[in-house]
Amino acid sequence: MARGFRQKIRQKNTENSGFGSNASGRFINKDGLPNVKRRGVNVFNRLSWYHTMLNLSTFRFLSYLMVAYILINLVFAMIYYLIGVEHLTGIDKSDPLNEFIDVFFFSSQTFTTVGYGRIAPVGFTASLVATFEAFLGLLTFAIATGLFYGRFSRPRAYLRFSDIAVIAPFKESRALMLRLAPYKNNALTDADVIVSTAIEVIENGVPKSNFYSLKTHLSKINTLALNWTVVHEIKEDSPFYAFSEDDFKSTDIEIIVQVRAFDEVFSNTVVQRSSYVSKEIVYGAKFAPMYYPDNNDQTTILDLDKINDYQKADLPAVLETINK
Repeated sequence: MARGFRQKIRQKNTENSGFGSNASGRFINKDGLPNVKRRGVNVFNRLSWYHTMLNLSTFRFLSYLMVAYILINLVFAMIYYLIGVEHLTGIDKSDPLNEFIDVFFFSSQTFTTVGYGRIAPVGFTASLVATFEAFLGLLTFAIATGLFYGRFSRPRAYLRFSDIAVIAPFKESRALMLRLAPYKNNALTDADVIVSTAIEVIENGVPKSNFYSLKTHLSKINTLALNWTVVHEIKEDSPFYAFSEDDFKSTDIEIIVQVRAFDEVFSNTVVQRSSYVSKEIVYGAKFAPMYYPDNNDQTTILDLDKINDYQKADLPAVLETINK
């Protein structure tokens, strides 16, 4: 069975994929990051906290900062409370809750080095803790400022990939198509795309992934302003040349796509990746248009909500010719 299946693939597999042939699951996640978990080192050496914080969504990043800020002030508020509120002037001592609230806000004022002056430490121990907290606050806000700047200034491609790829009619044959589009107002030029595929076969009872480079009909464009439909024509040199609809559905396939472009504002090259597995490939379909002129016919409207829209399409009967 495996030998007959390999006979359908006429292209020689490539050895420079960067992935092992026996890896599990998909190789590239939809967000473009490798689907790899590392073991053998502790969490501090396994993760780059700087890269982790830069890659977080804006909501999660701000949430983590807020939670960390509240927790730090709660810890110092408990320390001040344990030292004794009598070592802090200006505390409302009407009840324990008001005492702790005043201590918490004193901690936040010390941590941010604001220091309104109503509450002040008295004695060596409270002053020492306040000094250390102010020093820690300076370091923390310096780190937070650096993270904010890194997130704000980091060049990104800001590309949105379609959730699906399609097997569509192309000329007198078929083609694998996927599309992408920029979703921000950054200017990308000299964009090129590299597409490869991993196809799982069984050799000696062991599943193995073979990698193949996929030639694209247009591998480079001068300006990436509208959507770009990446087309791999399924010809004789394609690993999918003899694949039927059932082959696409029953075979473990992953299409890996990488787009590289030049950002004119940052004067830097940006890269973004994505991938498509078998269940994300729609056979016998073609993408619907996603841009159109405005009412005055003066501007082109790029509707990003339509990036996944497709229509059913009849494919030419090429398999009968191939099998002969």
